[in-house]
Amino acid sequence: MFQKILIALDRSDSSQQVFAEAIALAKATQASVMLLHVLSPFDGEYPGSVYPAIDGIYPGLHRETVQIYANQWQEFEREALESLRSLSQTAIAAGVAAEFSQNFGDPGRTICEIAHTWGADLIIVGRQGRSGLSEFFVGSVSNYVLHHAPCSVLTVQGLMKASQSDHQPQSKAAIVR
Repeated sequence: MFQKILIALDRSDSSQQVFAEAIALAKATQASVMLLHVLSPFDGEYPGSVYPAIDGIYPGLHRETVQIYANQWQEFEREALESLRSLSQTAIAAGVAAEFSQNFGDPGRTICEIAHTWGADLIIVGRQGRSGLSEFFVGSVSNYVLHHAPCSVLTVQGLMKASQSDHQPQSKAAIVR
């Protein structure tokens, strides 16, 4: 059925759920997996952006601000890579052949490009439950992947806040071909 599963992960709480469901499916189908994290400065989970001061007013402060941001970004990148490495080892310990990659770019496009290049049969991606204006303004990686993927896509619904839905189940998944 599936031989190569691309697991797209971010740093959200629901990524553990996405990973667990993906590994269970990979074990059941004896598929290999690639764990993918895409670094993008436009997502809310990344270090805050730099608001440069006007060079002529406080040039020392501007350099310090940029240096602080660069250090935060490097630490974030290192932590994300270490998380991928750890998850890869967990997959291997569970008997699933695994590799990992961390790329920089637009998450939706990068996921689809890596899936195509790697020859994935399935992409597994989380869904945060955004809708309406939130999805319009913030965007939806899972929606982009569903419409542009070169293969089947499994979306794993993340945990929803009570205010979003008091009657929907906590976890659900759907495969779109």
